[in-house]
Amino acid sequence: MRIILLGAPGSGKGTVAEDLRSAYGFPKISTGDLLRAAVRERTPLGLKAEAQMGKGGLVDDATVLALLGERLAREDCRDGYTLDGFPRNIAQAESLEALGAPGPEVVFDLQVGEDVILRRLTNRRTCPSCEAIYHVINKPPKKDDVCDVCGTALVQRADDRPEVIAERLKTHREKTEPLIARYAAKGTLHRIDGGLTPAAIFAEVKKILDAVMGEIGSSRGRG
Repeated sequence: MRIILLGAPGSGKGTVAEDLRSAYGFPKISTGDLLRAAVRERTPLGLKAEAQMGKGGLVDDATVLALLGERLAREDCRDGYTLDGFPRNIAQAESLEALGAPGPEVVFDLQVGEDVILRRLTNRRTCPSCEAIYHVINKPPKKDDVCDVCGTALVQRADDRPEVIAERLKTHREKTEPLIARYAAKGTLHRIDGGLTPAAIFAEVKKILDAVMGEIGSSRGRG
């Protein structure tokens, strides 16, 4: 099964992906995480991605797909996986489908107002060591600016600064809206109110996913 999470930066895709992993065992595949790892390791692909990410732009498709293809080939993706924020345009969607996937495709679009997103992202802090994520207001660390997990000083990612967020949201609107329409036409899209609490959001996601999985089980039983 391929689960795709769509939504603007800061809409809560990562949280839903983690909840899906806990509940169903589907690994969370975030192209952002893959790219940041490449940047941290200073690989050629990472250096190329770093320049684009720092300006709020999207990393070119060839780079993203090369990293993604390697990740999806691992054993833990055999029965299914969750994609956090990919694909982001029609071309990426077509390339993803060419890679193949086990079982059906389910797409969730987390819808959140841009004012809410701005508040979420500008107050987000990240541990550069273990990648734990905090929020200055909603999920602060026990000690100011220090990771609870490993004690490393927290940082604000370059793409969480207000001027970069504005560019990221503009890019999202231009590139992702046609993609949303594409999945709606396929009948695989489910719209979720991303302004709800994390627990309420996941309850909606789980209800839909359980229904889809139930249909799969019924079909196999009839076969």
